[in-house]
Parts: sequence; structure tokens; C-alpha cells
Amino acid sequence: MTRHIQVAYMGIVVFAWMSAACTKSSTAIDPARLKAFAPLPDVAVATSASESARVELGRMLYYDARLSKSQDLSCNSCHPLTKYGVDGQPTSVGHGGQRGSRNSPAVYNASLQFVQFWDGRAPDVERQAQGPMLNPVEMAMPSERAVVAVVKSMPGYVAAFRRAYPDDRSPVTFSHATEAIGAFERGLVTPSPWDRFLKGDETALTAPEKAGFNAFVAEGCATCHSGTLVGGGAFQKLGVVKSYPDGSDPGRYNATRNESDRLFFKVPSLRNVAMTGPYFHDGKVPTLEGALALMAEYQTGKRLDAAATDSIVTWLRSLTGEIPADYIKQPELPESTARTPKPISGV
Repeated sequence: MTRHIQVAYMGIVVFAWMSAACTKSSTAIDPARLKAFAPLPDVAVATSASESARVELGRMLYYDARLSKSQDLSCNSCHPLTKYGVDGQPTSVGHGGQRGSRNSPAVYNASLQFVQFWDGRAPDVERQAQGPMLNPVEMAMPSERAVVAVVKSMPGYVAAFRRAYPDDRSPVTFSHATEAIGAFERGLVTPSPWDRFLKGDETALTAPEKAGFNAFVAEGCATCHSGTLVGGGAFQKLGVVKSYPDGSDPGRYNATRNESDRLFFKVPSLRNVAMTGPYFHDGKVPTLEGALALMAEYQTGKRLDAAATDSIVTWLRSLTGEIPADYIKQPELPESTARTPKPISGV
């Protein structure tokens, strides 16, 4: 072998070794980085007939548009379960064609978040369910009594409430209705490849996905987006290191009236994030890549290049879980009667 050939051969060997070393280092995940994350818990199994009946009742109420003033909107209208719990619009259409001011967040895995709504004004999914039915811009029911009147007008519902609350002499109440919806929503979880990886299956993620997770941590994203839901566990100011250009929505300030809460929002979970755009509280960011760029600039003071963005998005897609098709099948709803209130259109 001539000297030139030897040099060329050695160069190829060194290049191959360096490439393998770089690939290994970029795709190997330091276990210390995983301590800030956890897999989704198993869904609690009903241990009594009344608990099972409560979930069944909640499923019916979730799909029933008769709980809205115009009787054409249900929980599923803004949070369609076959579409990862979002309607894909910046803001959702409510009663009489009105639109809310905030993006409708995904309902999947929502019960595991520390509070509900962008401003955290509801502590759990049971009390969150009270809001849309009575909101004049959303389902627009005039009162809790009006909701109860609709339900009581149908013998099928009365029987379902009795099965769900057998020890209550007056089981058909507004609080029981929203409690049942919450019971159903607590089963809306979407385990993903990321969960299998966290449980020890190294093959659950590809090498590019592992590299994407490393990039996610290296760029500072995990400072806010960590835990079981990769977010959903804290409030954070929009515009930490640089003032956000649109401050028209004061965020949590609307709920607390504390000036220190201005522009603070609940950190959204990144579970299923690749399927739940458009993004942010106002739904004004159409792409995941655009959302990453804005978060990097205003939350960490960085500008992500295309390679880092693509890598992180690759990992984020591993957070897309499996929709529980059997659990979300639309049930047969109780029949209306002559006593069932008629729909009222118009704002």
C-alpha cells in the first residue's frame, strides 16, 4: 500500500470513528436528564358499579348538545375526541357564532394538570366543566337550574343519575353532572412511545428522537416543560427574557387581579403537541416550528437554527399518544320528551 493510499485509508477510518462517536453522544440520553420526567400513570379502574355508572353518565353528557342553549354545541364540539381533543381553530365557535378570546386546550391528559384553563381559574376538570355550559359566549345556558331542567326532562337521564349516585335522594344536580363529566375525562389519557421509553424500553425512541430530546434540554425548554405532562404543572410569564409583542391578554391577571400575575399563563402540556395546533393562548401561531422559535426568543433569549428546530420537533412527535378508541365511542343518548326545553337561537 502506497503512502498516499495509507493516508487516505486512515482518514476514512478516523472520519468513520468520529461520526460514530458523534452519533453515539447525540443519541445517548443522560439518565440524570430523565429525572425531571415521568410516564403517564395507569388509568384508575372503577371499583364499584356506581363509579362505572358515573363514567358512563359523564360520557353521555360530554356528547350531548342539548346542554347548550341552542342545542347544537356539546363539550365535544370544541374538544372533539377523535381529533386529540382540539378543534384546530385559533378560538372556538360558541353560541350564535360568537368566538371566545382564547384557544381551546386539549382535553386529553387534562385531568393530570395542576389547574385548568389558561389562567388556572378552575382547580380540576370537574369544576372546569361548569364553566363552558354557563358561559354566554360558549354553550350559553342561562343557569344551573336550566341545565338540570333539561336533564330531568328525560327519564333515561334520571335513571342514569340514579345509577351513578345511588345513595343520593336527589341525584340530578348540576354539580353531579359536572362531576360525572370529570369522571369520564379522567379516563382520557394517551400513552405514547415516550412513556414506553421512560419505563425502560430503549427501542421505543429512534436515534433522531433521542437526539431531539437532548436538544430540547440543551436549549432550555425543559426548564418549564418537564414532569409527567412535559408541562401543565406551573404558571410562567409570557416573555421572560424579552417582552412579548402582544400583551393584549393579561393572562392570569384576569382571574386574580394581582398585578404580579399579568401575562402569566399556565405552561401547556406538550403531550400530543404535534396534533393540537394552532398554538398559544390566542391560537395565533399555526405551526409547531413557529411556536418553538417564539418560545426560544422570548423565554430563553435564543434563536434556534433549522437543525435544532427540526431535531426538537422530531422528539415532540414521540409524545403523540394513542387515542382510546373504545373509551370515546359516542354513546346512545336518552330520548327527549315533550317536557324537554326547545333550543333557543340568537345571542
